[in-house]
Amino acid sequence: VQLQAYGGGLVQAGGSLRLSCAATETMFSIYGMGWFRQTPGKWRELVAWINTDGSTVYVDSVKGRFTISRDNVKNTVYLQMNSLKPEDTAVYYCNRVPAQARYWGQGTLVTVSS
Repeated sequence: VQLQAYGGGLVQAGGSLRLSCAATETMFSIYGMGWFRQTPGKWRELVAWINTDGSTVYVDSVKGRFTISRDNVKNTVYLQMNSLKPEDTAVYYCNRVPAQARYWGQGTLVTVSS
C-alpha cells in the first residue's frame, strides 16, 4: 500500500500549509512516521519524524517552523508548515521510519513563491 500525501499547493513566502498522510493501523502502531522532501537533482531528505511515543525530531532547516503530529485514531500523520520559504519548495512524501521503498507514493508538491 503506497502512502499518499495530500495538502500541497502554491503559497507565498511566509505562508502556511498543512500536509496529511494516512497509513495502515499496523504500520502506525509499530513504526515512527516521517515526512520527506525532494527537489530535482537532490536526494530525498527526511525533514521531520514522530515516534510511536509522540517524540519528534526535525532537521535544523525546519526547526521552529514545521510541526509534525499524528492522530492514532485516524492513523494519520500531519505536517504543519509555517513561515514557508522558497527553499522549502519540493515534493513532500510520507513514509514509515525507517523508510521502505514500496511505501513511497507520488508525493504532494509544495511551491513557495518569493
